[in-house]
Amino acid sequence: MNVLERVSVRHAPQAISRPRWPLRRVIGASLVGSLVSLALLGLWILPGDPLEQHLYLALQGMHATYADGNLASAPLGYDHLGRSLYHRLVAALGLSLSIAAGAVICATLAGISLGVLAAGRGGWVERLLTLVADSLLALPGLLLVLMVSVILPSTPVALWLGLSLVLWVEFFRLSRATGRSALASPGIEASRLLGFGVLYRFRHHLWPTMAPVMLTAMAFGMANALMAIAALGFVHVGIPEPTPELGTMMVELLPYWREAPLALLTPVLVTFLLLLGLLLMSGGDAKASTAGNIAGARA
Repeated sequence: MNVLERVSVRHAPQAISRPRWPLRRVIGASLVGSLVSLALLGLWILPGDPLEQHLYLALQGMHATYADGNLASAPLGYDHLGRSLYHRLVAALGLSLSIAAGAVICATLAGISLGVLAAGRGGWVERLLTLVADSLLALPGLLLVLMVSVILPSTPVALWLGLSLVLWVEFFRLSRATGRSALASPGIEASRLLGFGVLYRFRHHLWPTMAPVMLTAMAFGMANALMAIAALGFVHVGIPEPTPELGTMMVELLPYWREAPLALLTPVLVTFLLLLGLLLMSGGDAKASTAGNIAGARA
């Protein structure tokens, strides 16, 4: 047996016994994937209008029937205005996920770009960007989103922009802290001397170092964005009615919790499962979370 075979045999049991993803991260990804699939395919599987009203079916369950005796196509029943809870839930889930995902993607791109720029240039560029980030960090996040909502007429666009302004600060701080040490590594210097471009150095040297922390921060940011959208809808300053949204659905059905408790629990349970899945995904890599916290504290 040569050296390579002895090494492969020695490390084979360790490779088999060490899973690539922890179990809780797999459970979280399954929950999030199921709800994203429901948002994408729900209206295609069971077509319907989330705004269509059948007042004589108000607060009835899944076995409700039309006036002609046919079974209604609403697997989760109807709300207090006779609208299908299933179709409203699918539409609300798609709207919330779209706004949150758009805000997290924009915040990630802006935060990483500015963080790497600050770490690479240093000097007054780093001080100026840090001052802007700290100034935004001093404002409460929901207050900043409300200020943007007052300026922009479209509520989904205002939520997307406001959440992006809130979330990019965390990505900036993490990428500046992790990028500073990576930019000073011999590999970056060797690539620069060999004439490789900025994109090559970022892809092969910076991103592998930053990826665990950034992916964890993205999952946390997605959960925070979803909670903010639902909280604003719950206090009637988010997505206006009658557009379906998870927080708005909760507050609409709250007065009818005695007559239809399952109707109220439906948006609550979906929101809980979505946040639980994202937190399980983000908490699966303890080393990444710890590294991110340390990096953010040092920044």
